[in-house]
Amino acid sequence: MKIAMAITTHLNNYNKAKAMSKLNIGFIGLGNMGGPMAANLIKAGHTVSVFDLNQNTVNELKSKGANAAADATQCANNVDILISMLPAGKHVKALYLGENGLINSLSKTTLVIDCSTIDAESARVVGKELAQQGISFVDAPVSGGVAGATAGTLTFIVGGDKAAFDKANAVLVDMGKNIFHAGDIGAGQVAKICNNMLLSILMAGTSEALQMGINNGLDPKVLSDIMTASSGRNWTLELYNPCPGVMESAPASNEYKPGFMVDLMAKDLGLAMEAAKQSKSATPMGSMANDLYATLQHQGAGTEDFSAIFKLFSK
Repeated sequence: MKIAMAITTHLNNYNKAKAMSKLNIGFIGLGNMGGPMAANLIKAGHTVSVFDLNQNTVNELKSKGANAAADATQCANNVDILISMLPAGKHVKALYLGENGLINSLSKTTLVIDCSTIDAESARVVGKELAQQGISFVDAPVSGGVAGATAGTLTFIVGGDKAAFDKANAVLVDMGKNIFHAGDIGAGQVAKICNNMLLSILMAGTSEALQMGINNGLDPKVLSDIMTASSGRNWTLELYNPCPGVMESAPASNEYKPGFMVDLMAKDLGLAMEAAKQSKSATPMGSMANDLYATLQHQGAGTEDFSAIFKLFSK
């Protein structure tokens, strides 16, 4: 009897804690990444209000259980957490600090999580202005692409104070697998572009080496296996091989369908070059990768996967 009562009490406490963990969340920006992220929040049991200029994406989320907001202000009304996923810094600043910006209507109890990949300075400006109104803010750009957003396995790189990070973490775990606290506001953006600059360099170098092997009569699959087991081992060789036919699951073997588009890599490299200039950092390899991806864009490959840089080296 006592055991049964103890089990019942434990279950009741568990259910109460679980119910308390469910939040009212607003989500603005339902593109290729934002849509699946919002869907995962709905799956986790949160009450989610959504807004996007594309009504089709709003309707799709509504069919999954979201509340459709008429505008950004309504979406941000009376929510515990507001998440935004927008194309660039100017859009983020306009949303929060513009003439009709949300800074004028957000509750002081709302935590703002901006998951856009933007310049660090824009994140700092937005965070500072919101803080002056008593509103907490973190920048939390993501890594993992559309597949990670859909599967709920994204990596979040968060900038903000510890208290805001801890509160954000409670909801980010419903959309991601790895959550890192990079430092103060803006640190998330800096860490993200450092990672993507390195990724672009690895992808270009891997493509260059594979094509040289092919030009000298080597089988690219055999060469990939050799380098993966040797000191040239890297993420692109192991999980995202840029040579068609080597790795069935990679975009290269599916006509370079993204994935992570060339246009997005070029955007991130532009942000990296801007950060390098501001901090007077030497980035010769990053600069070369930036030029290579700009060339790829000019050749009309902007909507292909960023591994399509392999084609620059092929005969």
